[in-house]
Amino acid sequence: MRQSSVGGPRARKSVPGAREDGGKDARAGDADTADAQQEKAGKAGRGRKAGKAGRRGKAGAPGGRRARAARIARWAALCLAVLVLGVSAAGYFYYQHLNGNLKKDPLNLGDKRLDRSAANAAGQRPLNILLLGSDSRNSAENVALGGAREDAGRKPLADVQMLVHVSADRSNMSVISVPRDTRVTIPKCTDPDDGTVYKETNRQIINTSLMNGGPGCTVAAWEELTGIPIDHFMMIDFAGVVSMADAVGGVPVCVDNNVYDKDSGLRLEKGTHNVKGEQALQWLRTRHGFEDGSDIGRTHAQHMYMNAMVRQLKSGTKLSDPDKLTDLAEAATKALTVDKDLGSVKKLYDLADDLKRVPSGRITMTTMPWVSDPWNPDAHVVPKPGDAEQLFSLVRRDIALDGKDKKKDDKAATPTAPSSPKGSVEVTVFNGTGTATQPVATGRGAEIAAALVKQGYTKATSDSTPKAQADTTLRYAKASQRADAEALAKALGLPERAVRMSTAVEGLTLVIGGDWRSGTTYPKGDDAEASGSAKGDKGEKGDKPEKGDGKSGKGEKSDDDKPKKDAGNADDKAPESSDPLNGNDTSACMKVNSLNRF
Repeated sequence: MRQSSVGGPRARKSVPGAREDGGKDARAGDADTADAQQEKAGKAGRGRKAGKAGRRGKAGAPGGRRARAARIARWAALCLAVLVLGVSAAGYFYYQHLNGNLKKDPLNLGDKRLDRSAANAAGQRPLNILLLGSDSRNSAENVALGGAREDAGRKPLADVQMLVHVSADRSNMSVISVPRDTRVTIPKCTDPDDGTVYKETNRQIINTSLMNGGPGCTVAAWEELTGIPIDHFMMIDFAGVVSMADAVGGVPVCVDNNVYDKDSGLRLEKGTHNVKGEQALQWLRTRHGFEDGSDIGRTHAQHMYMNAMVRQLKSGTKLSDPDKLTDLAEAATKALTVDKDLGSVKKLYDLADDLKRVPSGRITMTTMPWVSDPWNPDAHVVPKPGDAEQLFSLVRRDIALDGKDKKKDDKAATPTAPSSPKGSVEVTVFNGTGTATQPVATGRGAEIAAALVKQGYTKATSDSTPKAQADTTLRYAKASQRADAEALAKALGLPERAVRMSTAVEGLTLVIGGDWRSGTTYPKGDDAEASGSAKGDKGEKGDKPEKGDGKSGKGEKSDDDKPKKDAGNADDKAPESSDPLNGNDTSACMKVNSLNRF
């Protein structure tokens, strides 16, 4: 960025004390004249009193040099002050310009929101960011890129949906894609612009949620589907994908055969290609060209693209040029719609700083395990019982999908002392059973507190402060409370996974989640009401997958595969049906649909 305009009269006037410095320098100019006169006099006197004059000249030289050095320093300081102030002003205006590029929307348009993820023992919180790609044709550029001119006036659909989970300690990242054709419960949403109320429905697919008031309704649908609290969203359109791909200099992708998809326009020969611009958009939109021609293949292609882009950005090779950095900043801010809490360049920078701390090898891309929708098996899918909930549960519990996590709460895992007498243990019970589509199970906090009192925990009390979370949790504040927490969990039948140390609480705090809506003993295995998609009237139980090649729950695996009785005892890694892809995997190559080869 050129800075030549910052040194004009306006900039100089804005420097405090500039006028005073000018006065001093004028006086310094007078001193210069005096020095010159002194030097002239010295020369004139050399003939008469050379010795004395010479000695005076030598004695006066250092003083002259010091005066000149001081003047130079003053001018340098003044110029530097003007330059710094000018650059700061230019930087400030550019910063404001980038902020102005960002479009902002409310985070959640539903009537209810899940509680934010609690801090861990070190006071760190995980981050959950929903990435959305819209098919908006709201501009001539988007119409040209997306085709379908007849859709120019239609509300956009969220055709790309990925949840990015960054662990509390920033050691790993998990990404879950949900196919756009997944039928889900979309909660009641209210459009913030015109007040239109969209009723709750379980008959639509998830990409239509964007039409119900904007990205905040998609956030509400994700919270209901997964039980994972969403902290932020970021949405990009067709033109944004193109500009971002150009700004990073292209992204390497691979196909195992020649591919041509006439719908997206993608045409590539077998091998690895650096796609950018419109070709990058074609890659991300291609559906029929990959695997079985369904949306599942598209999610896998998107994972390959994202992994490669992350590697590009982390290597820094494409961003060593300041002009490219500026291009990326412009492209990113113009391309994005974000929630209001993320609506500044500073917050985006802080988020990027968090993300770049995660090693590429600890990034895991997955697709929600699925089966065919019994209501419309040829067109839609629903979450696969057991496997989908296992995937969501791992993210809710902040467990890495690659199975390489160190044991959580290592310092507090072993009690340092025996548990206290029941009558001396203070515990506060909250009712967190209300979700986006499930009403609060009235009185659950008081009911469980009363049950604890009957067991001898006479200091158990309930708190009516509203809460909303998928899983029942028992948190404690200090390692010395671990034994009491474990004893309390045993009394209620809670699994070990429910017990966590957290700086977010002051003492033992029990939140009854959506998975425990009745009874005074925590339900076991299949009796537990799983949050999200593995419940309700969606008909997943016993549904047969339509077809497939064994990937992403496509049907090679039997529906008789049952989740283990206690989800907490399941393998702490992503199920194979989610097709996990590691961020360092450069060998992945998209399988081309045989019907779309040339």
